Amino acid sequence: MARVYLDHAATTPVHPRVRDAMLPYLEGQFGNPSSIHGFGQEAARAVEEGRTSLAALIGAQPEEIFFTSGGSEADTMALFGVFHARRDQGTHIITTTIEHHAVLHSCQALAKRGARITYLPVDRHGMVTPDQVAAAINDDTILVSVMHANNEIGTIEPIADIGRVCRERGVIFHTDAVQSVGHIPLDVAALNVDLLSLSAHKLYGPKGVGALYKRKGVRITPLIYGGGHERGLRSGTENVPGIAGLGEAARLALEDMPAEAPRQAALRDRLLEGIERAIADTVRTGHPTQRLPNNASVCIRYVEGESMLLNLDAAGIAASSGSACTSGSLEASHVLLAIGLEHDVAHGSLRLSLGHDNTEEEIAAVIEALPPMVEKLRAMSPLYPGKGGV
Repeated sequence: MARVYLDHAATTPVHPRVRDAMLPYLEGQFGNPSSIHGFGQEAARAVEEGRTSLAALIGAQPEEIFFTSGGSEADTMALFGVFHARRDQGTHIITTTIEHHAVLHSCQALAKRGARITYLPVDRHGMVTPDQVAAAINDDTILVSVMHANNEIGTIEPIADIGRVCRERGVIFHTDAVQSVGHIPLDVAALNVDLLSLSAHKLYGPKGVGALYKRKGVRITPLIYGGGHERGLRSGTENVPGIAGLGEAARLALEDMPAEAPRQAALRDRLLEGIERAIADTVRTGHPTQRLPNNASVCIRYVEGESMLLNLDAAGIAASSGSACTSGSLEASHVLLAIGLEHDVAHGSLRLSLGHDNTEEEIAAVIEALPPMVEKLRAMSPLYPGKGGV
């Protein structure tokens, strides 16, 4: 069969329009946007056009957009920036147990610098509630960070309501929206967020560029010092081709989202239902309705996620698993454990994330190809009932 790419949550292909928008700044228009001559001013215009397009996608003002190297830097900038800017007002930070490692590892690093971190638990669908956030806030709380949509299970959190709680209590609110920007409608004012992280390569842009939205009036301390780029918040010569690509990706998302989101959601549902019909002992993960339109995540009992990925890859199907092979030992996803799955179930995780180019025929092919793979793997498992296991 032809190769099928179902790992868009990991990265997306660069769209042809994005590539074309980047090419001039890789060739003749190569100037430094800080230079005052014509070459520099051409580059500066590209940066500002990208800023304006991205702001339009998320309902922000252009001056509230600060370019970074990607989502991880934006997350780190938000958390460290708020902590160092407000530590004289408090040291308490609230987050959840299912955040991306860019947030979790930043929190761990901040804890060594004197921060006190509260990790809120989630329910079996990966949801945290505004009431949980409200109960955790105290007079020492300076920041709440809750992701907009989870990268593994696709659950969309009640960000607007959480943001309202934070606004009422005078606490800065950050959301990691790397998985949601460009895939579902998003307006920073309606979400009541003060800071928002995003990444270009999750929405058909290039790798190595992202942005932090910072609401006017919110003060954070820079991580990188130097020439005062990005209005002093993020020094370093801007990635002009990348920013031009991100701007075009933002324009493309605004055009395509109204039709593409429901199309992908229909394919997602067909994929999930097909897998559940064909394979027994399958556990769907993530919220049943409040989830990303392109995210299909399941756990298949009595098989290892890594083994499924290898078999799928051999058949030309690219997917991912919540489990990761680290130092020779298979570790279950922290997200799947946080929603209450047993280790043996979490090890059988499979994430299939759709994109613009996926078709009904591809979904049908995956539904046909996966069951015999699972049957073969279960036949080798000592844990599978009826195959010599328990």
